[in-house]
Amino acid sequence: MEKGRKKRGFTLVELMAVIMIVGVLASLTMPILRRRARQAEWSEAAAAAGSIRTTMRAYYAEDPIAAAAMVGSTVDTIQGTLGFSAGDLTGRYFQADNFTITDIDGNGHATITVMAPAGLTGSGVLSNAGWVYTP
Repeated sequence: MEKGRKKRGFTLVELMAVIMIVGVLASLTMPILRRRARQAEWSEAAAAAGSIRTTMRAYYAEDPIAAAAMVGSTVDTIQGTLGFSAGDLTGRYFQADNFTITDIDGNGHATITVMAPAGLTGSGVLSNAGWVYTP
């Protein structure tokens, strides 16, 4: 009766195969994770633009002529007029000067254009059609 050798541990080839598979999976997921992180950064801009748009609609209801005069202004220059306190529109990635009111229609719906701050790329627009991000 022969005693069989007990196999302990993994061979070097098995370990190298596992490491290679993990490396391939990691290289496939990195672009997806980067895209998701970029979308999360721009969701901050979309939320702030929504707040600005809602405030502009209320301001337009009170004084349509003064609201229409704000077209082309960055929100940084008119945030006090709209009732925002200093820091209300300051986020981790976007500041009040990244937002520009580019249009106001006859119903008081503003179109807000968002330019990327340093470190980010792209732009975004919030209009009647919804939020559109362009990388």
